[in-house]
Amino acid sequence: MANEREKTVSKTKRSDNLIPDYDYLFAQNKTTKGNNKKGFLKTILGINKRPIALSMFIYIIQSIPTWLTPLLTANIINVVTDFLVHGTLSEQFVIKSIIINTLIILVFLCINVPATILRFRVVSKMHRRTSAGIKSAVVRKLQSLSITYHKDMQSGKIQSKFLKDTESIDGLFYNLMHGIFPQIISIVISTLISILSNEKGWIISIFFAVVIPINVLLTRFFRNKIRITNRDYRVKTENLSAKMNTMLEMMPVTKSHGLEKTEIFQLKDLIAKLSGSGFRVDMITAKFGSCVWVVNSALSTFCVVFCSILAFNNLIGVGDIVLYQSMFTQISGSVMALTNLVPTIATGAEALASVSEIMNATDVEVNTGKRSLSTIDGTVKFEKVCYRYPDGEQDVVHDFSLDVKKGECIAVVGASGSGKSTLMNLIIGFVLPTKGELAIDGNDINDLNLSEYRHNISVVPQNSILFSGSIRENITYGLDKYTEEQLNKVIEMANLNEFLKELPDGLETDVGEHGAKLSGGQKQRITIARALIRDPKILILDEATSALDNISEYHVQKAIASSIKGRTTFIVAHRLSTIRDADRIVVMEQGNMVECGTFEELMAKKGKFYELKALNEINLKKAEEGLA
Repeated sequence: MANEREKTVSKTKRSDNLIPDYDYLFAQNKTTKGNNKKGFLKTILGINKRPIALSMFIYIIQSIPTWLTPLLTANIINVVTDFLVHGTLSEQFVIKSIIINTLIILVFLCINVPATILRFRVVSKMHRRTSAGIKSAVVRKLQSLSITYHKDMQSGKIQSKFLKDTESIDGLFYNLMHGIFPQIISIVISTLISILSNEKGWIISIFFAVVIPINVLLTRFFRNKIRITNRDYRVKTENLSAKMNTMLEMMPVTKSHGLEKTEIFQLKDLIAKLSGSGFRVDMITAKFGSCVWVVNSALSTFCVVFCSILAFNNLIGVGDIVLYQSMFTQISGSVMALTNLVPTIATGAEALASVSEIMNATDVEVNTGKRSLSTIDGTVKFEKVCYRYPDGEQDVVHDFSLDVKKGECIAVVGASGSGKSTLMNLIIGFVLPTKGELAIDGNDINDLNLSEYRHNISVVPQNSILFSGSIRENITYGLDKYTEEQLNKVIEMANLNEFLKELPDGLETDVGEHGAKLSGGQKQRITIARALIRDPKILILDEATSALDNISEYHVQKAIASSIKGRTTFIVAHRLSTIRDADRIVVMEQGNMVECGTFEELMAKKGKFYELKALNEINLKKAEEGLA
């Protein structure tokens, strides 16, 4: 088992080395005024200029038959025409000319297969590497963003940006390599062949030149409509994704209250809006595509007439009609292909703007250059600490001072909104003081590398957070190395054996999505075991028993009593009877500490804690009577 974990870590490190770091590209994608710059793709292309140049060179070799076939066909027709009409060429020369031109075509047709395979190999490696770099940059950014950002941004929208929008950016890059660049090369080479193949070729090239501005005008006419409809479709897709994610999370609540029809109605409304938006995207794409096709088909017809007039006046050969018509068809087809890519490019550009919303978010936890603590003792000191949310009008924690010694157990109580959870978030470093100082072992938390610091703390939240996998995997989440002895120790401390022995697969039992196969008390004890296996110096228990029944609470309380020994512990308590043995109890009210002392001291004082305790017992008694 340990060897398998080490192999997995080794493979992950090797793959990390193959994936480029593209975080800085998104930083360059924004101006000082906050507007998106058009430098992202330019920089990506600059990084990959060698493989791009190689792929385009191979494309030219691969596509030689496309340009050569009309030229050689025209030669054959002209030779045969001269022989039949003018009789200036010998039969032997005509046959020899036909054979040579045919062999040349066949040779280059044979080259096409290996050239095509080689080009796709070069482009695919570059494309997949770039795609992996962008996706990895988004993942790193999401991990660096603050908890506040993740709470404000719906997870469904983030999933849509990561899954759908990064794929659209992939599509943009793919179309550059397989569509835009090849078509531009095709236009240039076809035009050069037309000009150089005949002394009157420059006359034809003037006619060809009309194609490009007409298509540019068409594109400019539809561009804004395409961009607006694509943005609307992207936003509605994100809204539907977010609502779907919420619906799945709320499924137990929905069914228990018989609200299925309400959810269906809300989803149908969003689906209808998305469908309408998608219809508008389809219609603008259809109008744009049809206009481009009609215009270019008309121009192709005019080209045949124009070349026929030139041939009739002996300005070009009869075979040259085929050559110029073929070249015009290729140029027209390439221009049409480019203009038809406009909606796809607009989708990719909108996706890039969407992903940039994440990449350019400023609510980032910066740890670079800050002090790393390999280990801590666990002393925590608040000195006149205040905290106010970025958009808040008043402090949610105000002038809070508390000196916590190593190994001390501090319980924090108070009504909802009194600032208890904010205090815990301050200790974890999820939020930082807006005033005052919070010191860990004498070090200001603002100066610490929070990612390294958190290796020394563990949190047991109110709602158990489990992922689909085995109990073992949930306990050892994120650990590269651990011993079975360590695992068995925390299983005992968290009182897991009480139910593990009843499971047929023991530790290897799959817990289901979000731990759906386990009871609340079982899930909570697994989260306690996960916290303890890291041997934290600071342990935070945020209302770890508030959602449990009496039996589950009993087992979890036993686990907590075992786990807090020798650690600095902060307990946010819902049931006040469970914190009798805390060294000190802090009573919070509207962001202020109104009382602090032992259980006995606060009860004797008959102040705020006494009132809370009495109210708590009344509520518990009512709850028990209601269950009875």
